[in-house]
Amino acid sequence: MSTPEPTAPRRPLTGVRVLDFSMFMAGPYCTRYLADLGADVIKVEPVEGDNLRHSTPQRDGCSSYFGHINVGKRSVVIDLKTEQGLQHARRLAREVDVIVENGRPGTMQRFGLDHASLRKARPALIYCSISGYGQEGPGAHQPAFAQTMHAASGLDLAFAGYQDGERQQPPNTGIFTADILAGLHAFSGVLTALYDRERTGHGQFVDVSLLDGMLNFLPYEVQEAQFPSATRRPVYKPMRTRDGHVMLGLITQKNFEAMFELMGHPEFMADTRYATPAARAQHWDALMDSIQDWTTQHSSANCVERVSQAGIPGTTYHTVAEVIRDPQVAFRGSLSTVSDRAGEFQVTNLPFKLSGAETRSSGRVPALGEHTDQVLGDSGSTPSS
Repeated sequence: MSTPEPTAPRRPLTGVRVLDFSMFMAGPYCTRYLADLGADVIKVEPVEGDNLRHSTPQRDGCSSYFGHINVGKRSVVIDLKTEQGLQHARRLAREVDVIVENGRPGTMQRFGLDHASLRKARPALIYCSISGYGQEGPGAHQPAFAQTMHAASGLDLAFAGYQDGERQQPPNTGIFTADILAGLHAFSGVLTALYDRERTGHGQFVDVSLLDGMLNFLPYEVQEAQFPSATRRPVYKPMRTRDGHVMLGLITQKNFEAMFELMGHPEFMADTRYATPAARAQHWDALMDSIQDWTTQHSSANCVERVSQAGIPGTTYHTVAEVIRDPQVAFRGSLSTVSDRAGEFQVTNLPFKLSGAETRSSGRVPALGEHTDQVLGDSGSTPSS
């Protein structure tokens, strides 16, 4: 009796074709997730390639940063500045289910590759545009970058806990939060449009704004801006220990009562400064100092062990290098091993799992233009035609 051939794991978006005109991070992050779920993502690149191909970390001329965001796609080189290139792009646009782009508003219209131009021939097309401020409005045509969006949205000043009249230098985390959020929001919008098309047969235009994404990232701050509080929002600070720092997440009344017991100060439960959430907010700095008096008597590991046993969230500080080697990360399968021309490396998987389908990243990172002949040939043309 012969052994049946193993079957590839089912991926929910198998059969969905995506034409990806985006570069850098926001758009490619969206399409990377679509590729992880089985979509055939055709990444259109200029002759010089996506800018991230030249970014560090580099190994033998290959950027693992680019690879992290573009694994599992097919790369096609098309010069949209030539008539021949436009013909190739328009032909592909008529054959796909989804288009994603993250240029400034009006850029795709100049090429005749905008939603309004394409939907006439392809009513079922789902077209996603990602921009800093949206496609229309008084600020729509402002150029945008993740760091400028952090400043424009209020994130940086909220992060620093600024108050009116303060003029310290604003912070800059260096993390591209706005881009990652926009990619996730675009991913959600595209999936929603695909679901709606299954019921109606009609495509959708998905308009994603980095500014909107940042405002959604700040629910407390949006409400506090409308209804200012007399006291600052309590900010949890790193607590010094004998050998470093820990972060403690004292959230509930039960957490605080357990902390007071650990500290050897059960009388704090009846102290008018600390007995209620409102009282603690008014005396927050003094309370944090009292807790730090306790943490400084212990090692970081001992602090975390003791607060965890008491049901209080707590952790030592980790580097990313430490986290990707964490046993829980390994158990969850949070990373996948993929490859490019320079060899293997690890990338993060989608942050959710499905019980009946595969969501892990797989495949290779495409070399620049690796699939040009194949993709254009399948569409009935060749690079020279």
